[in-house]
Order: sequence, then structure tokens, then C-alpha cells
Amino acid sequence: MMPDLNRRRLLWALLAAGACATLPRPLWATGMQSRTIPSSGEAIPAIGMGTWLTFDVGTDPQGLSTRTEVLRTFFMAGGGLIDSSPMYGSSEQVVGHCLERLGYPGGLFAATKVWTPLEFHGRMQIEQSHELWGLERFDLIQVHNLVAWEKQLDTLRAMKAAGRLRYIGVTTSHGRRHDELERILRRESLDFVQLTYNLLDREAEQRLLPLAAERGVAVIVNRPFRRGALFERFARYPLPPWAAEIEVRNWAQFFLKFILSHPAVTCAIPATRRVDHMTENMGALYGPLPGPRMREQMIDYVASL
Repeated sequence: MMPDLNRRRLLWALLAAGACATLPRPLWATGMQSRTIPSSGEAIPAIGMGTWLTFDVGTDPQGLSTRTEVLRTFFMAGGGLIDSSPMYGSSEQVVGHCLERLGYPGGLFAATKVWTPLEFHGRMQIEQSHELWGLERFDLIQVHNLVAWEKQLDTLRAMKAAGRLRYIGVTTSHGRRHDELERILRRESLDFVQLTYNLLDREAEQRLLPLAAERGVAVIVNRPFRRGALFERFARYPLPPWAAEIEVRNWAQFFLKFILSHPAVTCAIPATRRVDHMTENMGALYGPLPGPRMREQMIDYVASL
């Protein structure tokens, strides 16, 4: 049997060459970074996929074809959680199209959001999301950016009790509304929370990440690259030599492995429209993660650039 490292190299070579065979699961699973959802004990891959902006391509044939290959690459490399929202233009429709083309691959963890101040409209949004994705049941529905979160959580709890939904959660983004999110985490029973966390935006380390761990709430990290701003700022510099110790080969893996190394983080959801970038992102699923000392090195290194 091949060593894990050789198998990793084989898959990256296949992906780089444009191999497109649909795989229900990755070529290997034992070496993959996964995390446990505290409320259930279920394990999911630690790198997921966001769809904000990147999957909003409507009915454009070339855009749909490219996103299908992006999603194929995601599943081939071991991905599971796909995150979207009614707020993201045509993204849910595009995700549904791609999933249908790929035959709804095994391992899909479907996560969307409800985003409206009106309770009845929230129920309508959710039903439309089912139709757009082509799914009878979502794994996770989140209240997007805390909009009418009390009303919408009532709806989600009723769906969960009826077996129409597996997990519920709330989201924030851009590092905003942390005080309100902290109050909700302390008060409400949730399965997931989604927030912004990356090498430069580390405010969540102070209260929210420890509180989520204390409360047994899974954490999805959005904006792991600051919408590409981290690459704009740092990609012209070389990686530090010691990054090889954790099998980091590019800046995407550097940024993502820092996030995954926090013990409270369950899944990071970078978004991309390109197959080569998806391949880079998914490389963070494999190999060792930095320990506390290297995490400090990573923070110090980017601060020095």
C-alpha cells in the first residue's frame, strides 16, 4: 500500500492534470483532517466550501461548467460541507445544478441560511432552497447575520423536531456583532455558529471561540482569506522555510492550517471559482497542523512582512 504522502501527491497530480472522474469519497480518508460536531459526535471534513460571489453565475454555460469542475475537485479531494444562502444571488441554483451533474456525491453536507425579517417569508425561503439544491432535507440551516434570529430559530427548531433538518445555527461575518453573538451563544441551544476568523482577524479568539467550545457548539469559519486580501498582501513574499514541517506548499494552505489548528474550529469555508485554487485549498485537509508554538511563529511572520 502507498504511504499517505505518496497518495496525497498522486491525487494532486490527478487534479492538476484535470482528472474529472466522479468519486463518492476521496482516494484516501484516513489521513484527512476531520472535526467532530459536538452536539452529535458526527465527523465532517475540516475544509468546506463557501459560495458567496464565486457561484453567482446564473445560467451562463461556461460559468456552470467551470463551477461543476470546481465542485468535482472539492469532492475528489475529500470535501463535504457546502455553504450557501438566499442572499448570494443565483448561488443556490448553481450549486443545485452542479450537484445534479455530479450525481449528488456521497459525503455532501448541505448547509444554507435563512435571511429575512419575516417568519413566514423565512419558511418560503427555506422551501425554495430545497427546490434550488434539489434536496428534501438540509444538514444545516443557519440564521444569516442574525436577521430576526429569534423568530427564525423557532422555525428551524420546529423543522429539526419534525426530522426535516439535522442541525441549526446562526452566523455573523466581517467580524461584526460579536457582542450580540456572545449573548446568543450563552443563552441559546445551537449546533453551529459561523463567524469570521483568519490570521489577521483574530478577535474571535478572545471570547467567541472559547465560549463555543465551552457550550459544545461547532464553529464554521468564513472569510478565511479576507476575500482574497491576504493573498494580495502576502503572496509576493516567500513562505517561511519551517512551513514545510506541516506540509504547507502555498499561502492558501498556510492561512487555512492556521485556522484549523485552533481547537474550537470545526470547518473553514474558503470560496473560489477556480479548480487550481480549490486544489490548493483542499491540500490543507492533509498533513500535520501547527502546534501553539508554530501558530505564534505564523502570526509573527506575517506581521514582519
